[in-house]
Amino acid sequence: MSERFRGYLPVVVDVETGGFNEATDALLQIAAVLIDFDETGQLYCTETVSCHVNPFEGANLDPKSMEVNGIDVDHPFRLALDEKQALPKIFKPVRNAIKNQGCNKAILVGHNAHFDLKFINAAAARSGIKRNPFHPFSTFDTVSLAGLAYGQTVLARSIRSAGLDWDSNEAHSAVYDAEMTAMLFCKIVNEIAFIQP
Repeated sequence: MSERFRGYLPVVVDVETGGFNEATDALLQIAAVLIDFDETGQLYCTETVSCHVNPFEGANLDPKSMEVNGIDVDHPFRLALDEKQALPKIFKPVRNAIKNQGCNKAILVGHNAHFDLKFINAAAARSGIKRNPFHPFSTFDTVSLAGLAYGQTVLARSIRSAGLDWDSNEAHSAVYDAEMTAMLFCKIVNEIAFIQP
């Protein structure tokens, strides 16, 4: 893994939020999918870690965003954690995977990856977490990869174009979207003939 991605460990992440502004809008769900190579050299998904997150104090919950994600922040079974407790729950297994794979840092893979990364970075800064395992600005974006591979940029259409099944009823859950994005990333990478420099 460290040789294939220049010392970076790809980790697929999806977040659900209360809006589009990482400084003012709530981070509500995080899911991260770890990937590895199998014995034939193909990437596959190994583990999903996730957490519901309480809105930080004063966080905005835009009604339009809440309608899309369908999250009830007051639901008694949500079992959400504050950002300061939620992020380590995601970061610890990522750090362990970085170490186990002999990598230096994780690189966030996402569909519109910059969006997910900016919310992760903002929450880490608010929480005073110094050891964010993700590269601070570099990402692998499946929007671009799927656009090149399949001529599609919308996640559902990209998934279908890749020959995978998409369930619209499950969409906009961080776990489902992260797992589907991970499958898409693995399929695209596995189909590319890697040319050694």
